[in-house]
Amino acid sequence: MTTTKPVIHMIGNAHIDVVWLWRYPEGLQEVKATFRSALDRMLEYPDFRFTASSAAHYEWVERNDPSMFREIQERVAEGRWEIAGGWWVEPDCNIPGGEALVRQGLLGQRYFLERFGRMASVGFNVDSFGHAGSLPQILRKSGIEFYVFMRPAPDEKTLPSPLFWWEADEGSRVLAYRIPYQYCTGSSAAHLESHLESCMKELGTDLDEVMCFYGVGNHGGGPTRANIEAIQALAAGADYPAVLFSTTERFFRGVDARKLPLPTVHDELQHHARGCYANHSGVKQWNRRAESLLVTAEKAITIAERVAGHRGGNGLAQAWKDVLLNQFHDVLAGTAIEEAYEDARDTHGEAMAIAGRGLTDAVQAVAGRVGVEHREDSVPLFAFNPHAWPSRVELELDFINFASFHAPSHIEDEDGNRIELQLVTSRSAVYLTWCFSFIAELPPLGYRVYRLVLGEYRTAALSQGSPLVETDRWRLEFDAKTGLIASLVDRRGNCEVFSGPAGEAIVIDDPTDTWGHGPTRFDEEIGRFQLRSIQRVEDGPVRSVVRVTSEYGTSVLCQDFIVYRDLDPIEVRVWLDWREQHRVLKLRWPVCLDSARATYEIPYGFQERPVDGEEEPGQRWVDVTGAHLRTGEVYGLSLLNDGKYSFDVRGSNLHMTVVRSPVYAHHDPYPLDPLENRFMDQGIQRFTYALLPHAGTWREAGTVRRAIEMNERAVALLDAGHAGDLPRVASFVEVTPENVVVTALKQAEDASGDTVVRCHETAGMSTRASIRLTAWDRVIDAELGPSEIKTYRIPAADSEAVYEVDLLERP
Repeated sequence: MTTTKPVIHMIGNAHIDVVWLWRYPEGLQEVKATFRSALDRMLEYPDFRFTASSAAHYEWVERNDPSMFREIQERVAEGRWEIAGGWWVEPDCNIPGGEALVRQGLLGQRYFLERFGRMASVGFNVDSFGHAGSLPQILRKSGIEFYVFMRPAPDEKTLPSPLFWWEADEGSRVLAYRIPYQYCTGSSAAHLESHLESCMKELGTDLDEVMCFYGVGNHGGGPTRANIEAIQALAAGADYPAVLFSTTERFFRGVDARKLPLPTVHDELQHHARGCYANHSGVKQWNRRAESLLVTAEKAITIAERVAGHRGGNGLAQAWKDVLLNQFHDVLAGTAIEEAYEDARDTHGEAMAIAGRGLTDAVQAVAGRVGVEHREDSVPLFAFNPHAWPSRVELELDFINFASFHAPSHIEDEDGNRIELQLVTSRSAVYLTWCFSFIAELPPLGYRVYRLVLGEYRTAALSQGSPLVETDRWRLEFDAKTGLIASLVDRRGNCEVFSGPAGEAIVIDDPTDTWGHGPTRFDEEIGRFQLRSIQRVEDGPVRSVVRVTSEYGTSVLCQDFIVYRDLDPIEVRVWLDWREQHRVLKLRWPVCLDSARATYEIPYGFQERPVDGEEEPGQRWVDVTGAHLRTGEVYGLSLLNDGKYSFDVRGSNLHMTVVRSPVYAHHDPYPLDPLENRFMDQGIQRFTYALLPHAGTWREAGTVRRAIEMNERAVALLDAGHAGDLPRVASFVEVTPENVVVTALKQAEDASGDTVVRCHETAGMSTRASIRLTAWDRVIDAELGPSEIKTYRIPAADSEAVYEVDLLERP
């Protein structure tokens, strides 16, 4: 800088909530109107600069108004229009899975590079409600060096400075800046001057350059003439600091070049609006299902192309864009209007339909290449494992036989060994249809062809016995009066898992607004579900099922506790009809521990947090581990789920927030109208969770892999006899050791024909891993730091060596 004055970088922008109190069509129009206004202001004021994020917005303009898009390209080229963010949208930064956040950057940065010849260097999530501690690694490996955010505010989290190095567990860091006060202003000169004077208060001996964001935002608009002319007038004043029309990159490059002694923050950036972790069960579950289905489909399609010559994957890019768009913070956080979730439902449905078709085609293409003889007494059963480790999982399939009265009898493996199956309640109420369950042992990222052997007609043997289940691993007993778990004994260590009645459904009073502004905990208990009925409804060689039905007011909760003979997790399939308003429903598990520690999965990582009862975001698993009260040994409980994101741990009591029912899009202090209020999450929802008690820590328990298996399910189909050149059992990718997982196997984004494989260290320890790519006749030896993500590219030409790339698939 040529001036010795403190510097205020004026960042002209328009935070655009493309969906919030309006739906997507209006959001598209506000993007176009805002961009048009910014371009017009550039014609009028040559020194004006404008910053805008979100590749999705640019793609809409490119598609809808090509001439405006060309104008933007010209302004970007001359340096007056700053591309920021690098992601597809400004998403919620707690709820998307790690791979989804990778795709935010992969699709966003590649789009910017292809259309503008440059990528964003500044991450830009100014309105997101919290930021997972794993983000610096994802940002840096996506070409992003700097990060701008506003929440949590100073009263929500104390930081050593507004400007600091933000560091992830494996050492990646970005230079981060917390916006003071607001990311937008009103349209008038008075609003601008008042905001600027507030930002000036941030100047001090430790910080002589700050950013001040201005422009009409949320519903778009951007900087106004009055804003710009006020800045020009203030910049001319002798008593003001140097006031510059600037960009976020100019600010960061300048302070970075000065090598200031800035503090380092090695932590997550939380909390703001804790109700958002549970809002709108539907969009949360759609997001999880779509993410899981897409990565499973990609793996299957990649394998099918390699070993069966199948060409698939059409539409996957659009499917990912649908998912990424719905991760916009006001959509995925559940803070938009009710009608917005009709659009989210439909676009999630499109994504899952595309992924489902791709997965089905790929699996059937591989199955069709397996040589299987025709036999009158049996049907081939093809099972595909999408995970790069051996998986033992339950498979549940329907069998329909209108040709005869033969029913499923048992399963045979490729060597003719008998595997017991169990007939369970059919999904249909038609004769000659059966549903059966068995435990499959599947090779790493590969398949096994079993045989479903047929026998005489029979129906599912359902049980009406005692609600006591005993296996070699567990003794599970329910209280016949309350329906709660009275005892769960782990027979391996001969210890009781719980310190009191477990699985209790607790109703919490919650008068707060949609965001849940204000409270750090939801703990004002006003009631509990009461038992309606309990019975053992299944008992057989594969599993026993105890159904517990309870009620509160007009709400009904039905839980099927499934104990498998040969699997450790106790699975619980839940059907909930929720009719409460301004209430929260939690499930409680008091674990028999002392000195408990709580660990939560976060995007591509984990976070240990205090056991103080505060509401916290988590993903596919949460764990409580400590010293067992009786044995003194290290013991714990992992809770796995397929679509919940809100939890708390109080001492050794683990709670999962099942549902929260505020009014849609209500922000305090706006008064509510009793005749117009529409409450969230009314009616029926289904989800699954699982209890995984364990000796030792969650690392030794295999918690991470079990949670992934629960969400990214093995695929099974009944086939027919046919010729083929593939064997009955095959494995294509395997990773060791157990703390490393392969999270993505996909075709490269360009047209090279290369394959991309991504792995992640899950236990927080430096590790040497081996990835055996049998289908490519390659082995990757990987050195990973704690929680590190690594990506490799396998060239289409077998003669070329595998090489490491970043998350954008670049060397």
